[in-house]
Amino acid sequence: MNLRDHQENEAGKKVWLSQAEVQQLVDIASDTEHRVAFELGARCGLRSAEITAVAPQDVASTDAGPMLRVPDGKGEKYRETPMPANLATTIQTVGDVRDTPSDAPVLSIQSTRSLRRWVKNAREQLAEETGDEGWRYLSTHDLRRTWATSLAEKEVDPLLVLDWGGWEDLETFLDHYKGTYSPAAQRRAREKVAWL
Repeated sequence: MNLRDHQENEAGKKVWLSQAEVQQLVDIASDTEHRVAFELGARCGLRSAEITAVAPQDVASTDAGPMLRVPDGKGEKYRETPMPANLATTIQTVGDVRDTPSDAPVLSIQSTRSLRRWVKNAREQLAEETGDEGWRYLSTHDLRRTWATSLAEKEVDPLLVLDWGGWEDLETFLDHYKGTYSPAAQRRAREKVAWL
């Protein structure tokens, strides 16, 4: 993680991860529960409170592919967001093998503070193992920012990202949640300009 690729904000650093870095975070997870939590943030764009509330019954197969229903998003608004098929399978499998109802959260933690602790432990371990101090700035909210930035990098329609992420308006999304453009996006833009 290269610190010069990130913007500063009032809380310190505004961080987003490349997909390779997301995979590093997922791979360092101490168990399936931690892996699911990290992926719900970085690959589904969920807010911290939404991550702790996901239940197996929230996974839906649709014509658009696996979707995660977020029945009580910010402002108690319902939305659906796409999810990787392997994450959908993992959550459904957890629901199948445990002795709790399908509407019970898949994670054993109920507080966002516990989730922040999981991310803190993972980021400290990654910083130590990789020698990259940029990991120390990672927050749970940066997982959501990573998701939005990754979609923008792949030129997904911003209005669709707005809908999937549950943002009220495009201005809020662009001002506060979308990270800086990735080095790959900047490189593609530069290639369009012969004199750069």
